[in-house]
Amino acid sequence: MNVQKLFDLSGKVALVTGGTHGIGMACGKVLASAGAKLCVNDIDNEKLAACKAEYAKDGIDVYTINFNVCSEDDVNRGISQIEKEVGSIDILVNNAGIIKRIPILDLKLSEFEQVLDVDLVAPFIVAKRVAPGMIQRRQGKIINMCSMMSVYGRQNVSAYAAAKGGLKLLTENMTCEWAKYNVQVNGIGPGYIATDQTAPIRVGGHPFNDLVMTRTPAGRWGEPEDVGNAALFLASKAADFVNGHILYVDGGILANFGYVKGENQV
Repeated sequence: MNVQKLFDLSGKVALVTGGTHGIGMACGKVLASAGAKLCVNDIDNEKLAACKAEYAKDGIDVYTINFNVCSEDDVNRGISQIEKEVGSIDILVNNAGIIKRIPILDLKLSEFEQVLDVDLVAPFIVAKRVAPGMIQRRQGKIINMCSMMSVYGRQNVSAYAAAKGGLKLLTENMTCEWAKYNVQVNGIGPGYIATDQTAPIRVGGHPFNDLVMTRTPAGRWGEPEDVGNAALFLASKAADFVNGHILYVDGGILANFGYVKGENQV
């Protein structure tokens, strides 16, 4: 068995939604480095231009396109353009997402619905658009970016947790319907990852940083590349019999999770 061929994505077309930065960009870079033709979308043209330059630093010629993952019409337009100009999508990473850290009693219905639209409804829309082609070709990989909060709650992120819990079950339901067509649908549940968004709470002495470091058996924050490497596995032939699985890339924190009275929950 040629192990390198297992992870060779040459000739494959990969779409990473919201892959302009952070975890999405890390996934995009790994998939492209394995040979995939990378496509990235966003609704901000400035972000798309900036990410194109950032990918170019690693020698990656990324195809960027502006479309809104929450709009079925816009997704149809965007995917059709990718199919025409790049090719049929073989690998979909539903990465685009948002979070609002607001207590339930202060959370507006419009804010709750916005998070669900981006984090749960959008993966449904995009996957539903690309799945028929995968089914017809009898091959495809769909990776939904879930979360540790797909399986537990936390203070002040009710909409996010509700969406990610729903996304876990949506992933499993997609598997039940599409696995027979050789379409593998799986999820990734990142732990606490060192990104620009988490930078303010990773400084030494910050209570949240101390909590993450003491609760994570690996003893560190994850890097975006850790999540990207998991995406490569799930996108590769090595995962051809992995179906409906949520791969938690968390340094073991879920294995060690427990609430101690008097502490803030992670």
